[in-house]
Amino acid sequence: MDFTPTEEQRAARELAAEIFGDLSTHERLSALGTGTDAELWKALCAAGLPAAVEEIGLVGLVLLLEEQGRTTAQVPLAVTCAYGVLPVAVHGTAEQRDRLLPALREGTAVATGAFGSGVATARRTAHGWRLSGTFPAVPWLRAATHVLVPADVLVWAHEAGAGHEAEAAQGAEAGPAASAGLRAVPRCFLVDVHAAGTEADKTEADKTKADKTAGGGTEDRRTEAAAAEADGTAVDGVGAALVEAVETTAPWAAGRLTLDGVPAELLGGEGTHADVLGRARTAFAGLQAGVCRGSLDRVVHHTAVRKQFGRPLSTHQGVLMRAADAHMDTEAIRVTAYEAAWRYDQGLPAATHALTTAWWACEAGKRVVHSGQHLHGGIGADVEHPVHRHFLWGRQLDAYLGPAPGLLAELGDELTGVAG
Repeated sequence: MDFTPTEEQRAARELAAEIFGDLSTHERLSALGTGTDAELWKALCAAGLPAAVEEIGLVGLVLLLEEQGRTTAQVPLAVTCAYGVLPVAVHGTAEQRDRLLPALREGTAVATGAFGSGVATARRTAHGWRLSGTFPAVPWLRAATHVLVPADVLVWAHEAGAGHEAEAAQGAEAGPAASAGLRAVPRCFLVDVHAAGTEADKTEADKTKADKTAGGGTEDRRTEAAAAEADGTAVDGVGAALVEAVETTAPWAAGRLTLDGVPAELLGGEGTHADVLGRARTAFAGLQAGVCRGSLDRVVHHTAVRKQFGRPLSTHQGVLMRAADAHMDTEAIRVTAYEAAWRYDQGLPAATHALTTAWWACEAGKRVVHSGQHLHGGIGADVEHPVHRHFLWGRQLDAYLGPAPGLLAELGDELTGVAG
């Protein structure tokens, strides 16, 4: 493997570093509060950085997110690329790529993913797929136009992988024997939250339906339904998507997402869910590497200028050892993220590598941001100090990717399956 960035990847990283350095300053972040930095997001998209991810790959995205993490810039770069640009580019049909990618590249569309906090149920109707489910905390949901949602689809066990999906209702209606022949397969669905109906839309549709039902007899309703089915005008209700603001440890403009029969489009095949999850874990591990590096940069500056007993803090052995351990942890996150990203870009198996870097991002990332805060002494506890922002981001990424023991258990299952 070769971790040396290509010329294009290096240029993209340098451009990102310049933009983040100019616009994501402590003063601007303090004034921004917990909101999304619209000006910075516009600058990144105008520079073509989200669009460049299609060319520079996952390794390039990791490099960009490292620069974002260094400054804790409040923009939806990670989610738009990990749950929008890359999945559509890799798994989308030609029609989906033509329709969705231009807006994602320009930043007029913002994608996020409801991964890690639940799974929806998918129901196929005569008019397409409908999703229902609740996701407690989706990052950058309040800024998103599209959400990539994991949902279970029931398939016949003997036809799994062949694209023969079956609705859950079919298994229930056919009896226990048929139900036993079905298994749940995770798939990825794209939901346009702006196009989806609101709760008010659904309530009005239900009321209209009830009024029509009350106005006619059973025979009339059957005739009307049959006619609608025959001419293709039948509809199965108005789905509702409810977005509620949720405050997380880091200012990620998160939200609680509730789907109730919302229209959705299938993205990719049976292996898409695992691929998207692995790539997203790798991308967020790269973001954590940047957060840790930014925290360490502040430690280096602080301990070099702050004196104790007449000499800089950086000359004390205890400080040196703590900072050295934090540096090694940061490098472990960075190198494992590079390895996983490189393998994905090369089309090699990378599931275990994505789990490995996610574990390092959780376990080691938590240690690093704690060290960064502790090595600042009393001022590290000041919530308005820049290093505290890195602490919040590090803990948020630990929670989002983890928990670490769960990742280890999943890695063990993956390794056992490979060995068997």
